[in-house]
Amino acid sequence: MKKISFLVSLLGMALLVGCVMRTREDIDTVKKPVDYVNPYMGNISHLLVPTFPTVHLPNSMLRVYPERADYTSDLLNGLPVVVTSHRGSSAFNLSPSLREEYKPVVAYSYDNEVIKPYYYSVRLEDEQIDVEYAPSHQSALYSIKFGCHDKQPKLFVNSRNGAIRICEGNVSGYQRLANNTQVYLYMETDVPFQEAGILKQGKVEIAEKEVAGENACAVLRFPAGTAMVNVRYGISFISEEQAEKNLKREIEDYDIARLAEQGRDVWNTALGKIEIDGGSEDEKSVFYTSLYRVFERPVCISEDGNYFSAFDGKVHGDDGTPFYTDDWIWDTYRAAHPLRLLLDETVEKDIIESYLRMAEQMGNLWMPTFPEITGDSRRMNSNHAVATVADAAAKGLQFDLEKAYMACRKGIEEKTLAPWSGAPAGWIDDFYKKNGYIPALQEGEQETDPNVHPFEKRQPIAVTLGTSYDQWCLSRIADMLGKKEDAAHYLKCAYNYRNVYNDKTAFFHPKDKNGKWIEPFDYRFAGGMGAREYYGENNGWVYRWDVPHNVADLIDLMGGSEQFIANLDQTFSESLGRSKYAFYAQLPDHTGNVGQFSMANEPSMHVPYLYNYAGQPWKAQKRIRQLLGMWFRNDLMGMPGDEDGGGMSAFVAFSALGFYPVTPGMPAYNIGSPIFNRVRLTLSNGKIFEIEAQGASTENKYIQSATLNGRSWNKPWFEHDDIKDGGKLILVMGKYPNKAWGAAKEDVPPSAEGFLNKE
Repeated sequence: MKKISFLVSLLGMALLVGCVMRTREDIDTVKKPVDYVNPYMGNISHLLVPTFPTVHLPNSMLRVYPERADYTSDLLNGLPVVVTSHRGSSAFNLSPSLREEYKPVVAYSYDNEVIKPYYYSVRLEDEQIDVEYAPSHQSALYSIKFGCHDKQPKLFVNSRNGAIRICEGNVSGYQRLANNTQVYLYMETDVPFQEAGILKQGKVEIAEKEVAGENACAVLRFPAGTAMVNVRYGISFISEEQAEKNLKREIEDYDIARLAEQGRDVWNTALGKIEIDGGSEDEKSVFYTSLYRVFERPVCISEDGNYFSAFDGKVHGDDGTPFYTDDWIWDTYRAAHPLRLLLDETVEKDIIESYLRMAEQMGNLWMPTFPEITGDSRRMNSNHAVATVADAAAKGLQFDLEKAYMACRKGIEEKTLAPWSGAPAGWIDDFYKKNGYIPALQEGEQETDPNVHPFEKRQPIAVTLGTSYDQWCLSRIADMLGKKEDAAHYLKCAYNYRNVYNDKTAFFHPKDKNGKWIEPFDYRFAGGMGAREYYGENNGWVYRWDVPHNVADLIDLMGGSEQFIANLDQTFSESLGRSKYAFYAQLPDHTGNVGQFSMANEPSMHVPYLYNYAGQPWKAQKRIRQLLGMWFRNDLMGMPGDEDGGGMSAFVAFSALGFYPVTPGMPAYNIGSPIFNRVRLTLSNGKIFEIEAQGASTENKYIQSATLNGRSWNKPWFEHDDIKDGGKLILVMGKYPNKAWGAAKEDVPPSAEGFLNKE
């Protein structure tokens, strides 16, 4: 008996040890959020600009991606040092070489490339050089393995337009950007270079140690047979000395494995604020890749408490509030800013404070529209920073709302509404203030406002609708500040979209300065390239729905919910009207089509959720799951259009979770159809908001019933207040729609004036 007991005990111990070992193995192999990120997703575009496989830490100043056009490129043009704007080319260039010939930038065929958010490796195939890379926030490290040979390794350090200086054991320099902005470099190697000089007309001048101009290039030669050289560098927008400080502060040695692991931890902390369970491995990759892209912009450019501002050309102290820029607000206000507000309101507050500093530094107190490293480029149309301010304020974020209101108001009232212009208001603006719409030109009529961009045109419908929404946002902020007269004025202006609504066609239709409709008219193709003479990048079918602040009124304009639904249905089924070749030749941004709906451009992102407002949320659920599965995939063409540094990806992230902010400025979210069975969002205040979608799958996409924070829930939306301190939304999913859920008229999401009255 004792022997049996002893054997049983041994067996039990063996099973226990085996269980523990397996558990440890399981823990070691469990994927972390960053492991699902696929930077290659969308690297081949459907038509316009692909996504960029960016290596960086969240919202960091230093970003790089391979020096090539897209994934199809055969050649890598040297190694990147820093990208100074989203989709911009790299400043500086590093080219390792074993060749005898000298070139500022070496073009390599390459192989065995690996890209992760925090790490990059590649084999430069022509010369059999292996490269590893890992970034910090303002500095980075290259490990370059030249292999076993008897040749003399070289490094070319190139500034495309600036200066390079060789000192004892280091290289420094700068590259000129636009608007008197420069980016500075300080670089060191762990192997002392045997000799170094300046490249001139294909020859190395050893006696010279400094050069300025186009393709200013230093050549560093290392002892013959050197197998590996590690290169660490810092960058700055302030000075070469600050670039050195940034490097020394962040990277103390040449341990690339440790630096990559630190970056991996940073990414897992950021992405881990949203935990997901369920869905396929590909769906998890699409989700976390989308979330990773939301963290690319804007970037923090504070350096040891100071920052260079291109908005006035000066270096400023940040007074403890980091300075952010490179934010294409037209793209990001819709979803990227609301998502960040949920996850990290401290960063969102710092971004808004940065906007206010920009407005002050520009001297006119106009809120920026497209703030970049080199200043405000004023691209696209409308002034949607006001939406970001209104949304943050409505959700309780504390900042100088009075100053923000003034900057938003001045940016709309004093700056021209003409797209792609930072000029003062002109006669078109006076016309808008008096008549409530931007006038269109009749066929053959000549442009008379010098503020109008020759290519971008007036975009009268896009600007009228966008400004109506912006003025609604102003009314929200004015109301919060107790400015009742201003609130009433801007609320009235928020209805200006009615002035271009054509009752006979149920479309927003351009009309001239005399109030006459532009006729004949084709809502698919009128307006020339990108429909810019009337709309903007998208045609009349997309802008038919661009009243996110007052969907209830749009329903009334269209004759009620039944006709509104019919018009929505038709949008998703209406033919292109021409061959794909002819359609996209005129409307290249209008890709990702389902009928006339374009999944590839930001003005469309809220459209599938509009079914919630007319009593048929089941159609929203169907359409959202269809669009996510159809256009956003874990592959090289998995993005339907321009991603815009988080603008499109935030829509994917929100929609995969199961809710979406249709109207920034209104503290409410529309419910869609979640992909995952369970979601845990760690909110800015540390509280947890959970979504449990019971039975959710590709087939089970329809909501059967719901509870929110323990209460039965029949609304296809909820307020920010419902989740701001944590909570739980439970959705019971099924294969077939429950057409009664969320369909009652009193349960539809809120719209403009009704929401103000409710408060």
